[in-house]
Amino acid sequence: MDQHKLRSLVFEKTGVKVDVDDPIFALVALNEAVLAEAVERHVERIDAASAALVRQAGAPAFEPGAAPAPTRAPPRSDTRLLAVALGAAAFGALLVLIGQALFFRPAPVAPVTVPAPLTSEQIAAIATGEKLQRALPKLDAKTRTAVLAEMSKP
Repeated sequence: MDQHKLRSLVFEKTGVKVDVDDPIFALVALNEAVLAEAVERHVERIDAASAALVRQAGAPAFEPGAAPAPTRAPPRSDTRLLAVALGAAAFGALLVLIGQALFFRPAPVAPVTVPAPLTSEQIAAIATGEKLQRALPKLDAKTRTAVLAEMSKP
């Protein structure tokens, strides 16, 4: 366990600076130990199950460190069974694709509406408003207040 790498990873993901002496690293070490023990138990169980399957199949058991037994071509019945399974898988995939094509259609895209061009009155009103915005700060406070009060009336 590289504590400096973990420290920088925590900082990158969360923005939190963790010291190398932080107790969180004890939790990480405990997690690694528990995980290693669990993996070891699972490997032992998988090895035992593999050995049981080999015994059931009647093939010689594969010992660790020994060369594996040479493979042979499957019998004709296995080939036929494999072809049936392949056909069933292809048929199932075809049914899924057909079902998706029939039932999952994308939502129609809304048409794009182009706004109407501005009229000459609207363009003149915008120009007048821009001139007013430039002139308003130049007025004295009393006049500016009066103009703003008039503008706020409906």
